[in-house]
Amino acid sequence: MRCILCSRWSFAHICTRCQERFLKPDIKRFRLFKDFEVVSFYGYSEIEELLKTKHTYVGAYIYKILAANSFKIFAKNFTQKAFVVPVDDKISGGYSHTAILAKSLKSGYLKPLYNVLPAKNRINYSGKPLDFRLKNPRDFQYRGRAGDIVLVDDIITTGTTLKEAYSVLKKAGANPLFALTLATAKS
Repeated sequence: MRCILCSRWSFAHICTRCQERFLKPDIKRFRLFKDFEVVSFYGYSEIEELLKTKHTYVGAYIYKILAANSFKIFAKNFTQKAFVVPVDDKISGGYSHTAILAKSLKSGYLKPLYNVLPAKNRINYSGKPLDFRLKNPRDFQYRGRAGDIVLVDDIITTGTTLKEAYSVLKKAGANPLFALTLATAKS
């Protein structure tokens, strides 16, 4: 096959050379709440076209590559026991992009929990303004374990999804430590 970035022959959808050149994380951190930080590995514009593949079959491969270049490296250096909870990891198009990200964090310290934070509201937020997001909450329900939690999502734009997930986890007796996202649209 050919690398989707440079068109060279490759065994992966993105060749090693392009991964080394274009997928080096540039970590961005910001506080969503006083005691809750979001860590993002890329700016949205840096990997926008790759993120948009989540709506296609090839997205599963692209998200595995993105996760290997960011989340997996993070997990190797993280030494606190915690559960990893992907935000609304409902399967769509044959896979769940947030479940792929969560799986890449699996280590001796981090244990992914799947299908424990589903959204009852299936409205698509993509490209929607903040007021739309606020009027149409995800309506998450948490059915996982109590304990320390690392939340996982692919993109943070306004922060409403992660804020809602954080609140639901807190009400359920869990302790959300921080969130990891592939990309941030926040500056």
